[in-house]
Amino acid sequence: MGKLPNPVIVVPGITATYLKDQYTLPPELVWSVLTKEYDRTTLHPDDLRYESREPARVVPDQVFEVAYKELIAELRYNLAAKPEQPVPVFPFGYDWRQPLDQTERQLEAFVDEVIDRTKLLRHYHADKFGEDPRVNLVGHSMGGLIIAGYIKSRGKQHRVGKVATLASPYRGSFEAVIKVVTGTADLGGGDSNSREREAARLTPALYHLLPTMAGGLKVDDTSLGTTLFELSLWQPSVQRTIAQFVKLHGLGKTNADDQAAEILSSMLARASEHRQQIESLSLKDAGLTEEDWLCVVGADCTTRTRLRIRSDKQGRPEFDLASADRENKYGSGTTQEQRRTGDGTVPLDGAVPGFLREENLVCVTPGDFGYWEVQDRVVSSAAGFHGILPNMNLIHRLIVRHFTGAPDRHGNTWGRPLPGVAKAEWSPAIPKLTAKG
Repeated sequence: MGKLPNPVIVVPGITATYLKDQYTLPPELVWSVLTKEYDRTTLHPDDLRYESREPARVVPDQVFEVAYKELIAELRYNLAAKPEQPVPVFPFGYDWRQPLDQTERQLEAFVDEVIDRTKLLRHYHADKFGEDPRVNLVGHSMGGLIIAGYIKSRGKQHRVGKVATLASPYRGSFEAVIKVVTGTADLGGGDSNSREREAARLTPALYHLLPTMAGGLKVDDTSLGTTLFELSLWQPSVQRTIAQFVKLHGLGKTNADDQAAEILSSMLARASEHRQQIESLSLKDAGLTEEDWLCVVGADCTTRTRLRIRSDKQGRPEFDLASADRENKYGSGTTQEQRRTGDGTVPLDGAVPGFLREENLVCVTPGDFGYWEVQDRVVSSAAGFHGILPNMNLIHRLIVRHFTGAPDRHGNTWGRPLPGVAKAEWSPAIPKLTAKG
């Protein structure tokens, strides 16, 4: 192996890739930072690969610049030792509506493409990059799940050197439930409306984000089910909305209620299987170590950490979306209480992967924005810490140190152990990382 850093691929989160309809000439954006055309992006009930409004050909475009432009620019600049020897940093735009195993296959092909392109750079060729070509991966939010799933599916055949994941919901987020139930949540989108609810309820990827962290789900009647991957635990309104959409847009192949139940069951089953795959990921079996995976989690924001499911008078499940279950106990109380926090979207316990020890994780908070990051602080307060976390300068420095192994000459990289992890036991992927808090 040479000394040049591996090329990098940045995998964004859900809703953070533009979508465009290539059927029209010229192609038209149907999903962007400012455009949300739900009627053109909602999937067809008879074939969730395609849109309900046809003819169309909706495909992924660029990633959201407001969340990732700074990150990509900083990595390109700071990973390169010399301007004439650039380190490639590629954004990976994908159709965030689709099941994650499908996206993982596309990522695999993109990894191969990035490697082949990097081989054509003279300085990488001279550095013997082609002898054992690898990429480094950065995943934000759902992007981390895609990376974990890709590595699990490929085993030791993957072509990954190091990984950095930021605020990834390895055990889910209650905001995914809120999105399905109401149409709005801290996962992208604006005010709740019927079109947004329809789109959310027919978005397979969203079900991959359902929460499974211990103690987070309180079910009054466990005979209904114990996990949100079970159809029986969903309140009937979700299935009714899908059935109504089937009546309006389906081909009438079968009874609308039966088809709605089949669609929802299928999305839940596929998402459940994927979650089990991630839970069973072993870094050793994949030829990686704890030092290869930097896992950053967000804390000290008011975040939904619990959800109660009651039984209505007919014995059917009903979600209790109590505001009291949004909390931020970080920094006070017992260890258990301090963990009732998160980044505003992903609860702290939802961000803990099964393939790393808790001692490996690095916590960051909104207070870690630098003095001069005024605009990012404002955006964080308005749009949420989770979404803007990739813009944090500290994050950029952490990733660069992780990928290069560079020492902290200026004393400007730090992190925090999870509540309950002693500083003496803290062992993040970056050696000698300063512990705050």
